[in-house]
Amino acid sequence: MGYRKLGRVTSQRKAMLRDLTSDLIINERIITTVTRAKETSKLTDKMITLGKRGDLHARRQAAAFVRNELATVSETEDEIVVQTVLQKLFDDLASRNAERNGGYTRILKTEPRRGDGAPMAVLELVEKSAVSSDADAE
Repeated sequence: MGYRKLGRVTSQRKAMLRDLTSDLIINERIITTVTRAKETSKLTDKMITLGKRGDLHARRQAAAFVRNELATVSETEDEIVVQTVLQKLFDDLASRNAERNGGYTRILKTEPRRGDGAPMAVLELVEKSAVSSDADAE
């Protein structure tokens, strides 16, 4: 099987992974279990690749997957700017990762969860500065 079942039926698993992917796009960093982080990482990479494509079909495919939720609300002098998850994906994240050919997420393992000892991880989006610092190190 090409994916993890995560102890859930199909509809629950898809809903959980959609929520985690949308939350990662909004917050750019989430804390979850290692297995959930690995599955969410795959899906988030696919969503950012759709964002980089940028055409109408890619936008509709991404809209069918991510939640229709507010990502950021900012206020300028004259107006209030509201940005949804889909807009953040196609405007901010796609342009930020334009030179990158995959590997948009990073999984950092942390200490086990206190209640049941499940292995935990921090799943975060790779910043643009990380790419330039890797190039400087070589």
